[in-house]
Amino acid sequence: MIPERRLVRVQEKGQVTLPTDVRKKLGLKKGDLVAVIETEEGVLITPQQVVATRALDRIGSVLREQGLSLEQLMESGREERAAILKERYGIEPDQATR
Repeated sequence: MIPERRLVRVQEKGQVTLPTDVRKKLGLKKGDLVAVIETEEGVLITPQQVVATRALDRIGSVLREQGLSLEQLMESGREERAAILKERYGIEPDQATR
């Protein structure tokens, strides 16, 4: 299916208004963030929530492939943070949480 081509005007400050039906379909409302990516064909505008969700899905897939859980990854991060605090600043982990 070929998407319908819509023409919109670029305003003085580079603003472009997305058609109402497109905003509704994507669930976009005033203040929402979108990612703007330059492609060979033009510009791709993606709701930021979708981008974040896809990234989290990829992270989850990699964790599963490695046999790790999110909890294990978070614990590893805590251990790494504690080691950095001790090495760089001489702070023991229990002191950092006070």
